[in-house]
Amino acid sequence: QLQLVESGGGLVQPGGSLTLSCTVSGGTLDYPAIGWFRQAPGKEREGISCISKIRNETDYVDSVKGRFSISISRDNAWSTVFLQMDSLNPEDTAVYYCAARMGLCSRTPSRYNWWGLGTQVTVSG
Repeated sequence: QLQLVESGGGLVQPGGSLTLSCTVSGGTLDYPAIGWFRQAPGKEREGISCISKIRNETDYVDSVKGRFSISISRDNAWSTVFLQMDSLNPEDTAVYYCAARMGLCSRTPSRYNWWGLGTQVTVSG
């Protein structure tokens, strides 16, 4: 059973940076896609970034484009996926989740089969 664990969340001032990590264990996918999602209080879960192996592609929602960057661990084993978040603002406050599926990137949560429990990111100052 594939397991995903997020880490790296916390409290940061506006304009600051955080790097989230998603550690994947318990199995491997031949053609994985790892997505980052976030959910703010009272709002729906939103897909914000994704990286897939099958097309070596990355995807970003407009609200984070140019500020967030997704990458995989240097061993290219897809054991850890990072989300570098810069120029954070209060609107980025949410619980951040990583999720896995096989195949192409998607921003639709229901298309992902495996999920982590999330990590809180709070931007305030």
